[in-house]
Amino acid sequence: MRRKTTLVRTAALTLLAAFAAGGLTAGPALAADGEVAWTVRTASNTYGADRSSFSYAVNPGGLAKDAMVVANRGTAPVKLAVYAADGFTTDTGQLDLLPKNEKSVGIGAWLHAGRESVTIQPGKTAEIPFTVTIPGNATPGDYVGGILTSLTQSDQAEGINVDRRLGIRVKLRVSGELKPILAIEDFHVDYAGSINPFAMGDATVSYRIHNTGNAILSAQQTMSVSGPFGWLPAEADKIAAPPELLPGESRQVTVPVHGVAPLFTLAAATTILPQLTDISGSTTSLDPVQATASGWAVPWTQSLLLVLLIAVIVGGILLNRRKRARRKLREEARVRDAVEQALRDQKAQAH
Repeated sequence: MRRKTTLVRTAALTLLAAFAAGGLTAGPALAADGEVAWTVRTASNTYGADRSSFSYAVNPGGLAKDAMVVANRGTAPVKLAVYAADGFTTDTGQLDLLPKNEKSVGIGAWLHAGRESVTIQPGKTAEIPFTVTIPGNATPGDYVGGILTSLTQSDQAEGINVDRRLGIRVKLRVSGELKPILAIEDFHVDYAGSINPFAMGDATVSYRIHNTGNAILSAQQTMSVSGPFGWLPAEADKIAAPPELLPGESRQVTVPVHGVAPLFTLAAATTILPQLTDISGSTTSLDPVQATASGWAVPWTQSLLLVLLIAVIVGGILLNRRKRARRKLREEARVRDAVEQALRDQKAQAH
């Protein structure tokens, strides 16, 4: 007997866009039929009012208590699951949360809501208290996650369960020694010349930015490529800032640099200025991180033209030598014939 497999799909709705901005209050989550809609926001308390997200600085072994407010904006009662999850940066640079069935080890494991689910009548709100309890042996540094509300609905036509999630970002800094470190890894440069012998070429610089510290970091970048001894330097256009990197995360970067002279060898240099944001939102620039790499920039078109020119010159020299040798042979044959004819004439006169 064949068993029909039911897939689970997560529909983030306003989750990603709002999460990247720091909160998940950009708009309501809507069901397919439009009758179910809800919003979430931070509760107003001693931490403040109209906050876009939750932020805490707590000692190991400490805790923080707060609440999220959920409002039913639809026309039917809605029952929502409530849970927490760790955050991560997606390939597109957005902050997302782990699915409920994946294990969290940070905020998703330390944040405990006052209830696992909530049922809200149309037009009503519910406040969901929660506690963030930090283990005594927690590693100092930054942690990011979120508290989520979720509605799972079955799509019979597609044979899947659609999970609609709406939540609020939670940023936590565990007190202790903060080690904000960005590293540049696998740094290399490639070159692509032009068929036009009088045109510049393009260099492509690739590397990986790795957050090896315990703090969330952003960065600003600059890039330049030059020939030997710093000749004819070319600067990259403005490089887009990478997304914030959580501790342990890395980001692959590829930067094109135009107008690079093919001087056989290249030297690429990049400078990254790490930036640390504290719980209050203030940003501090750290010491710059630099890396260099070398590569080949062989001017193939110019080299081919040079080879052709040398071939033409050498060919001309050889052809000229051959012509002179032929002229010499002809002259020697003419002289020889003349001498032989003179000898024959002299002999004939003697007789």
